Amino acid sequence: MFSKRPEERSPAGAPRPVASNSTFSVIGADVVIKGDISATADLHVDGTVQGDISCSSLVQGESSRVEGTIEAETARLAGTVKGTIAARQLVILKSAVIEGDVRYDTLTIEQGAQVEGRFAHDVAKPAAKPAPATPENKDDGEPRLTLAG
Repeated sequence: MFSKRPEERSPAGAPRPVASNSTFSVIGADVVIKGDISATADLHVDGTVQGDISCSSLVQGESSRVEGTIEAETARLAGTVKGTIAARQLVILKSAVIEGDVRYDTLTIEQGAQVEGRFAHDVAKPAAKPAPATPENKDDGEPRLTLAG
């Protein structure tokens, strides 16, 4: 389960290559962590964290609970969060229950998600050159909110 192999099998049984530089950590559903977590790798949380989380990418399972601040480049939240969230790309799934303020650059909220707090568009822009303005990608300086059905 935790060993690194040069290739894994796809569901159809055919070998598929595994990226050698991709790392992630998993906090299982039966794990309770009391304290802050800081990771340079991607993090998948199915358990309970009572503390702050800082990581590159966070995926939160439906049954998980985080009581503390979340800071990540990308976050996909499906469980319960009580605390402040700051993410460049944030996806809040319909099963999520969030109590706290949210800062984001790009935000997607599925219909049915519960959020109690304030949203603030994070004005810090990435250093990358922005895409040219088109009718679909109109750059008028307004924050974007996408609702998924």
